[in-house]
Amino acid sequence: MNALSVSALNEQIKTLLESSFERVFVEGELSRITFHNSGHIYFTLKDKDSAISCVMFKGNATKLKFRLEEGLKVLVDGAISVYKPRGSYQINCFMIEPSGQGALALAYEQLKKKLSDKGYFNPEIKKQLPKFPSKIALITSATGAALQDMLRVANKRYRNISIDIYDVLVQGESAAFSIASAIKHADLVGYDLIITGRGGGSIEDLWAFNEEIVADAIFEAKTPIISAVGHEIDYLISDFVADLRAPTPSAAMEMILPDVNELYQYIDSIANQLNQQMNQKVFNKTQELQHLQRSFMQHSVEKKLQQYKENIVSLKNSFEQTIGYKLQNFSAKVKNIQDAYPQTIQNRFSNYKMQIVNLQNMFKSNDPKLKRKKGFAQISQANKVIELKSLKVGEEFEAQSDEIVISAKVLDTRVIS
Repeated sequence: MNALSVSALNEQIKTLLESSFERVFVEGELSRITFHNSGHIYFTLKDKDSAISCVMFKGNATKLKFRLEEGLKVLVDGAISVYKPRGSYQINCFMIEPSGQGALALAYEQLKKKLSDKGYFNPEIKKQLPKFPSKIALITSATGAALQDMLRVANKRYRNISIDIYDVLVQGESAAFSIASAIKHADLVGYDLIITGRGGGSIEDLWAFNEEIVADAIFEAKTPIISAVGHEIDYLISDFVADLRAPTPSAAMEMILPDVNELYQYIDSIANQLNQQMNQKVFNKTQELQHLQRSFMQHSVEKKLQQYKENIVSLKNSFEQTIGYKLQNFSAKVKNIQDAYPQTIQNRFSNYKMQIVNLQNMFKSNDPKLKRKKGFAQISQANKVIELKSLKVGEEFEAQSDEIVISAKVLDTRVIS
């Protein structure tokens, strides 16, 4: 027997397996997933009894609509390939689909959860839309029916607005990048609002608005953004991230633009209210002015002068009456005084004469010359006449006659019985 080399054996096995299993469909559970820097994905596909290695090269991996996750049950479409240097075989995966669930549906749920966890859907971060926008950007296909619907509604409802159109791809592989780039550019221009969307279609047609790159562009924009994609039953990732979701493109214009006819009616209503309020204010001010005029007349200078004149006349009359009455009383008193005056004067003169006579008699009786008597003198102390018995031993005093004053000191006192 001719012996084979290891390489020759592996080559025969490789030829046999790869020719026998050019296309295989295998269902199993994902395990040990490795996302390589090169873009290739390595993983194991297993069931309860066995496992097989798998690889999905970068070219096919970029076409995946969902992310491979540990434990996810999938259906693999590929071919058996043998790695000759190690003598190992694996499945070279061309496509991978979730088992029992569409790839797009799974990718939608995965991205929705991821962005929700990052806070992209938080109501508190939604931006306030202006009530009367003057400049908006429409990011959509310039040839699509959705654009014409939006322009028709805008022309009907509110013509006083500037609209710029950003023509983008709305389906296909490059659509998501085209939409995201337009959003970023429009956000730098300074619009009041940005509307991004398209008309209805299949989930594949609308898929660009479910891409993460579009969600990031909407979330990072400073300008309020309205997502208007598909029909009312279609809910896209862009709807959750945007500041406002519109069920259709034309509904978006109706939601953000005021109706000019309603504005006219509103202005008429405001004008009527203004007229009523002005008339009421004029009436109130007229009443107030009339009240002030009456109050002014009551408190005017002329009115006060008239009151002062009346008060002066009243005071004058009262004064004249009072003076007349007092003069009358005074006249009666004067007459009584005149009648009683001679007798009163005479009585007072008599009293004064008697007092003078008494004083003269007292003066004469106290005159020292009249009191001159041998052995008698007036005793005084500190220029004050005192009784002799009030003096005490050792005190000084003066003895005065009508001719001489003697200073003396008490040497002794005794009582004469």
